[in-house]
Amino acid sequence: MCFQARAVLTAMKSDMKSRQEDGDKEFPLRVDGGASANNLLMQLQADILGAAVLRPADIETTALGAAYAAGLAVGVWTEEQIFEDNHEFAKPTTFTPQIDEEKRERRYKSWNVAVERSFGLADLAL
Repeated sequence: MCFQARAVLTAMKSDMKSRQEDGDKEFPLRVDGGASANNLLMQLQADILGAAVLRPADIETTALGAAYAAGLAVGVWTEEQIFEDNHEFAKPTTFTPQIDEEKRERRYKSWNVAVERSFGLADLAL
């Protein structure tokens, strides 16, 4: 999962550069959902990306968004009430890279080699 996320983000950065946008700008990865509850996975993601990974205190933000949308639809609250600035949110947990660039690139290269080797395995199925 961590290496796939890096591959996607690398492609997105490359696309930003080709569009002459700020593709070199570093940014944190914001995560949520069930997998983000795993501290080891989030640390591995930070290590592989070489960037901070931010996990909100409430990891089920998709459900929260759905609840807000439903409440808006039936008039339980207004958009202003949801987005007013005085909401108190707990600070996110931040995972920062703990490995150096050389080790990060060696791991990523090894993963890419493993992916390339797997391409012909589908032909072995009976």
